[in-house]
Amino acid sequence: MKPLKGEISEIWGKEKLKNLFAPIDNSTIVLFRIMFGGIMLWEVTRYFKYDWIWRYWIEPYFNFAYGPFNLSPLPEDGMYAIWYILGVLAFFIVIGFLYRISTTLFFLLFTYTYLLEQARYLNHFYLVVLISFVMIFIPAHRNFSVDAILFKKIKSHYNPSWNLWLIRFMIGVPYFFGGVAKINPDWFGGYPLKLWLLNDLEFPVIGQYFTEHWMILVMSYSGLLLDLAVVPVLLFKRTRVWGFTIICLFHLMNSELFEIGIFPWFMIAATTVYFAPDWPKRLINKLLPLKENPLSKMVPTFPYHKLTLWVIGVFAALQILLPFRHLLIKGNVHWTEEGHKYAWHMKLRSKTGDTDFFIRNIASGEVIQADLGGYLEEWQYRKMSGHPGMIWKLAQFIREEYELMGLDIEVYVDAKASLNGRDFQHIIDPNIDLSKARRPFFGHAEWILPLTTPLSSQR
Repeated sequence: MKPLKGEISEIWGKEKLKNLFAPIDNSTIVLFRIMFGGIMLWEVTRYFKYDWIWRYWIEPYFNFAYGPFNLSPLPEDGMYAIWYILGVLAFFIVIGFLYRISTTLFFLLFTYTYLLEQARYLNHFYLVVLISFVMIFIPAHRNFSVDAILFKKIKSHYNPSWNLWLIRFMIGVPYFFGGVAKINPDWFGGYPLKLWLLNDLEFPVIGQYFTEHWMILVMSYSGLLLDLAVVPVLLFKRTRVWGFTIICLFHLMNSELFEIGIFPWFMIAATTVYFAPDWPKRLINKLLPLKENPLSKMVPTFPYHKLTLWVIGVFAALQILLPFRHLLIKGNVHWTEEGHKYAWHMKLRSKTGDTDFFIRNIASGEVIQADLGGYLEEWQYRKMSGHPGMIWKLAQFIREEYELMGLDIEVYVDAKASLNGRDFQHIIDPNIDLSKARRPFFGHAEWILPLTTPLSSQR
């Protein structure tokens, strides 16, 4: 079968889905492995440099663990050991050593640290979880790897086409759904960008115009259109270079305007997967012509076609459906937070809150205000305030703490929040005993009050 050239038309040709198993040059896949491992290694060093391991998992008395797992951090030595191991595994991914084992362990350990604290939720952490999971099943170690030297039978310059298309799909999902999520009244009105850009008036060239409403609208609408259009533009050869150039400038600007860690650099590197599959090899051959080993030209067979297609189909469907689930839940998703996670709602809300907990002893009727400083670090409090699900989780924990002391209590919350600069309003019914309130796994919790404050009131 003729190898694919990486163009979208070849996927939807006469052979259609069969072409997903056609052999393609694996240079781009190998490069993606190296870039992914390298950026993850860089991220691990940042955790040691800024002492984030202590800050996030050792210092806090309480962590907002994800349900239904409700995992707990290991003791101090254990958490540091995990991150040392993650660094070693990231390096092994770069060099392609024991690749299957390394990617599997990296996925499991990184996902474990991710599930420990909701207050640290970032879309790019979720993306790392997904990408590291996908990489387990993509043999990106068939070339330019230690494994290809040690286990010569796996060495090849080819991978099945679905390997590259699955990576492209995973990189395209944040772009596309990031654009879809921007189709909302606040974004069309220039919020929350207006609130953030007023703090960056010294940004080169255009910063002086951040006080102008027209500039805010230009940036809002251009961001929406870029997210929606970038993947189609990258898929076609004639527009690919222009699309890649624009998206690089977009990410570089974001890295200056916002504190979003590795995400801009990761996406710049990852977006190169939309170029022709053999572009890294062609570039290297121009700079340093190499003689290929004839054995490396052997094309491996790719079995289990039907099973592979079913698994990919189910996985892809899940990635498409999850971002839309909030449409089935009552209320403004940016206010209720129900359906916000895993939907690529990136930089769509500026939310501040003020939350007080009151504990009522059922036996005596005495009411006291909880000292949240005894439960939370300041960064956790900031993330929790305005997030009903996290407030509910802390109420459950407070009740459990008092139960251990043999006391039966009720927990009431006075929680007010402001979304995208609106006036503050109650986000949770203050008359509900939140410690015994039900929070549905999927759906709307009735103790979350609807957003009633209009955006226009603060312009």
